[in-house]
Amino acid sequence: MNSPLSAPSSPSLDRRSFLRLTALAGGGFVLGYSYLKTAGTAFAADAATAAAEFAPNGFIRIASNGAVTLFSNRPEIGQGIKTALPLVLAEELDVDWKNVTVVSEPLDSTGTLQGASGSTSVPTDYSRLRQMGASARAILVEAAAQTWNVPAAECTTSAGSVLHAASGKKLSYGALVAKAATLQPPDSAPLKDPKDFRILGTRVPNVDNAAITTGKPLYGIDTKIPGMVYAVYEKCPVFGGTPVSANLDEVKKLPGVKDAFIIPAGNGPTAGVAIVASSTWAAFSARDKLKVVWDEGARANDSWADMSRQANELGAKAVDSDSPVFGTAAKVVEGNYSFPYISHTTLEPQNCTVHLQGDRADVWVPTQQPGQVRTAAAQALGLQQNQVTVHVTRAGGGFGRRLQTDYASEAAAIAKRVDAPVKLTWSREDDLHHDYFRPAGFNFLRGALDASGKIVAWRNYAVNFGAAGGGRRGGPGGPGGRGGPGGPGGPGGAPGGAAPRGAATLLPAGGGNAVFGQVAPGGAPGGQGFQGGPGGGGAGGAPRRGGPGGGRGGASFPGSFVGGFANATGTVVSAVPTGAWRAPGDCTSAWVDQSFLDELAQASGRDPLEFKLDHLTAGPAGAYKDRMLGVVRLAAEKAGWGKKLPKGQGMGIAFHSCHAGYVAHVVEVTVAKTGEYKVTRVVAAVDVGSQILNLSSAENQVEGAVVDGLSASGFQSLDLKKGRIVESNLDEYPMLRMPDSPPKIEIHFLLSQNPPTGLGEPALPPLAPAVCNAIYAAMGKRIRAMPFSTADLKWA
Repeated sequence: MNSPLSAPSSPSLDRRSFLRLTALAGGGFVLGYSYLKTAGTAFAADAATAAAEFAPNGFIRIASNGAVTLFSNRPEIGQGIKTALPLVLAEELDVDWKNVTVVSEPLDSTGTLQGASGSTSVPTDYSRLRQMGASARAILVEAAAQTWNVPAAECTTSAGSVLHAASGKKLSYGALVAKAATLQPPDSAPLKDPKDFRILGTRVPNVDNAAITTGKPLYGIDTKIPGMVYAVYEKCPVFGGTPVSANLDEVKKLPGVKDAFIIPAGNGPTAGVAIVASSTWAAFSARDKLKVVWDEGARANDSWADMSRQANELGAKAVDSDSPVFGTAAKVVEGNYSFPYISHTTLEPQNCTVHLQGDRADVWVPTQQPGQVRTAAAQALGLQQNQVTVHVTRAGGGFGRRLQTDYASEAAAIAKRVDAPVKLTWSREDDLHHDYFRPAGFNFLRGALDASGKIVAWRNYAVNFGAAGGGRRGGPGGPGGRGGPGGPGGPGGAPGGAAPRGAATLLPAGGGNAVFGQVAPGGAPGGQGFQGGPGGGGAGGAPRRGGPGGGRGGASFPGSFVGGFANATGTVVSAVPTGAWRAPGDCTSAWVDQSFLDELAQASGRDPLEFKLDHLTAGPAGAYKDRMLGVVRLAAEKAGWGKKLPKGQGMGIAFHSCHAGYVAHVVEVTVAKTGEYKVTRVVAAVDVGSQILNLSSAENQVEGAVVDGLSASGFQSLDLKKGRIVESNLDEYPMLRMPDSPPKIEIHFLLSQNPPTGLGEPALPPLAPAVCNAIYAAMGKRIRAMPFSTADLKWA
C-alpha cells in the first residue's frame, strides 16, 4: 500500500570527560547505547553513578531542569543527518523539540558505526534509535508510576512530561531523572504508532542553521588551535610521480615561512613537498616560489585523447560477443555513450589540523569516515590508533570525496616534523588536480526489438579505465556480481581477474548489467537467472553493484525478456585515481541505460512512457516492480505527461533504483534554435520507504541531487594531457550557475511499506537521462556524450 506525501571540539576536554562532568553536575539521567546489548542490567545504585557510567556511550541526556541533550553520531556533510537522526530519538522519547540541544558525538563514544556514506545512515540507525527513545520513555513512565503508586499502563507522555489522566497528575522528565536512574531498563519497550508521530515527517530547521548563517566556526577550515602553524603540500602533477629535489633553502627565507621539506614515499601520504608558515597566505605565497624537480614516472605521456582512442578500439570488438538474436530481430538499435572524469569540487576544500603531543595526537577534520582518518593519521605519525583522538567537524560538502583520508595523512606526516599544531589547507587547484575522481567510461550498446516492439536482446559493452601504476585497485562486486579487475567478487560472484598492466586489455564477456537489476531471481529453478554486473569500474573505478541476487544492486529497468542478454567489459590503462562519487556507478550507468532504453522506445514507434510501463508491468513480480511502477506513474501524473508541446520544448522521463530508494524524474526542457538548452521544470517521485524523517531536509536532498546532476552532466569535464589534469580552477571547470537552475522543482514522496532509507544518492542517477530524453523530444537529437553543453543542438 503506497501513499503520496506531497566548533570544533576543545582539545583540552574530550567528549567522554565532558559528558561525565556535565551529567554529574546537572544530576542528569543518561541512557546509553550499550544497554541495548545487555537489556535487563540495572543502570546503577544512584543517579550520579548511573550518569557517570552511561555518559560515555550516551545518546540521550536529560537534566534535572528538563533540558534534553541528544547526540548525533554521524558526520554532517550537508545531508542533514545531524538533525534527522536526533528527531527519531526525540519522537520516541516524546519531548518538545524546542527544549532539545543536539551535540555531535566524538569517534567511538557510542560503540556504533560513525561513517556517512552510501545513504546508509538512516537504514542503519532508524530502528535502533527508535528503540532507544522508546526505552528511555518507558523508564521515565515507570519512574512516574512508582512515584504515584499507579500502574504504568495508566500513564502517558507528552512534550517531556508524564501524565496520569485519572488523577490529573503530571511530572516533567526533569523531575523524574533521579528516580529513573535507579531503575532497570525494560526488556522491550513499545514503539509509537507512526500515525501518532508529532515531529517525524514535518519540516524542522537544521540545528546548525543559525550558526551557518552567522558565520560561526563549524567547519574543519575554521579550526584554530593556540600556537598553530599553517601548511601546504605540493604533489607531482603527474599521478604516481615523486619529488627529486626542490629549492628548499630559498623557500625557507621567504616571509612567514618556518620550514620546508620533502616527505618521501613510504608509510604515509603520497610523496611531496611541505611548506609550513605563520599563516595560510604566507604558505600559499611561498608555494608560488617553490620549484620542484619531479620524477614523473611511467604515466607522464597519458592523455584523455589516447585513452578515448583505445576505448573506441575496444568497443569496436563488442560485436564479437553479440547474441544471434540480433540477426533475426525486426529492428536493431546501436548507441555509443561516453562520460569523462569529473571532480567532487566540494565547496570547502580538503583540510585537516593535527596536534602531536608526545605519544598522543588530536586530529580535527571534516570527514565521512572518522575511523579511517584515525587509522591513516596513526600510521603517518607512527602511533597506535588508541593514541589518536579524532574530532569530527561539520564538512562543507562530501559527495564521497571525504571517504578518502589522503589530506589527513598529509597533515599528520607534516605534524610529525613540526613542534606545533599544524593546519593543512588545500587550494582549489589541489582539489582539482588530486581528487579521487568520478570514473570515466565508454559504453557500446546494441538492442533488438521484435515485430511487436518488445525488447528481445540487449548488449552493453563497457570500457573502463584503471590498473596502471598509481591507479586504484578494483572495487568489490556487489552481491552476485563479479569483482572488478584486481578486486574481490561479491557474495555469490566470481572474484575479479588480475589487474591488467601495461596495455589496453579486453576482459572476457560475462555477467549481467545493473540496468536489469531484478530481471529474474538468480538461480531460479529451470529459469535463466541473470548474474550481477561486473564489480569495479575497471580496476580504477568505483564499484558497480551486482544485479539479480544482489539485493543492494542499482537498477534502472527490470527487463521482461530472457534471451539475447550479454554484457562485457574492457579496461584501458590509466593512473588517474578514482573513488566514490555521489551514487557511485549508478550516477553514470543510469544515464547510459535509461537513455538507450528511450532510444529503443523511439525505434518501436511508441510513447516512451507507455513503452517503459509495458516492460515494467511484464517484468517479474516483486518489490522492484511494484515500487518502480509506483514512482513512474506518480511522476508522469504530476507532470501531466502527454501534453502537447511546440517544437523546441520537450518532456523526458527516466527512473532508477539504488541505495534502496526508487526515483522517477520527469524533466521539461526548452532548446533554443541557437542550441542552448534550459531545464524549466523537474518533477520527482521518490519512494524511500515508510517514513520521511525531516521533510525539509528530504526536499533539500532531492533538490540538491537535481542541481548536482544537472551540473555534473551538463557542464563538468576534466581533460588529461601529459599525465596530468589540465583544468586548474573554476574558471576552467564550469559548474551550474543560478541562472541555469530549474525554476521549478516539484517533489512528491510516495510512502511505501518498506524500511526508511537515505536520500543523499537515489535522486541523482535518473536526472541526466531524463534531461537527454527531454532534449530528444524537443528537437530530435540524441546526446550520447557528457557534458551535454558540448553537444550541437542547433535546429531550424
